[in-house]
Amino acid sequence: MSTIDVNNLLSQMRQMTAQVRPPEAAFKAAPPVGGQADFSSVLKQSISAVGRNQMEAGRMAASFERGDPGADLGRTMIAVQKADLSLRTMVEVRNKLVDAYKDIMNMPV
Repeated sequence: MSTIDVNNLLSQMRQMTAQVRPPEAAFKAAPPVGGQADFSSVLKQSISAVGRNQMEAGRMAASFERGDPGADLGRTMIAVQKADLSLRTMVEVRNKLVDAYKDIMNMPV
């Protein structure tokens, strides 16, 4: 069985989210209560960031396919790759959380 360091996992999620989002669209979180961010709110924010990345990549791809004048293949491909990477990261986080839940539920009491 593997153990999960939740703080390390959250730190990695924040770093990946900051790398995926452009600086002007960075999330402005409410100040944490008691110095700690609520895990569920961080998870919800990460999921919504993945959704936004997917929507933006889809919008850029559709714009490029239509032949819009401002559409750039390079930026479109980067947006699609970022969206793909953020989705894969979120799937891995989900898998780790499910594994941790299963480990906890299988612990003898």
